[in-house]
This record gives sequence, structure tokens and C-alpha cells, in this order.
Amino acid sequence: MSDQEKADIRLEFSRLKQEHTDFDAAINAMIAMKCDPLQIQRMKKKKLFLKDRLMALEDKLIPDIIA
Repeated sequence: MSDQEKADIRLEFSRLKQEHTDFDAAINAMIAMKCDPLQIQRMKKKKLFLKDRLMALEDKLIPDIIA
């Protein structure tokens, strides 16, 4: 993997990490305001999707080491 590809992955990772944090804050605010539970559940699904994407990107950056 080239340095440019690694830099692109790190950039996307940091963007998604910030988006994940923003979703967390939004979900907490929605819960505090007693918003529609279905809407909160949808936000949680999106947040989980972001977490899965973050883990996939992290796996690309960290090489597999056979011990």
C-alpha cells in the first residue's frame, strides 16, 4: 500500500471518527429531549454502521501479523 493510500485512509478514518462522535452527541440530545424512539433507533443504526466502517479502515492500516 502506497503512502498516498495510507494518507487517504487516515483522512477518511478521522472524518468518520468525527462523524461518529457527532452522532453520539445527537443521539444523547435526542434521548434527553424525549424524541421519537424510532428516530433514535435509526440514528443508532447509522452510528453502528460508521463504527463498522471505522473498524474496516483500521484493519486496512494495521498489517496482519502471524505470531
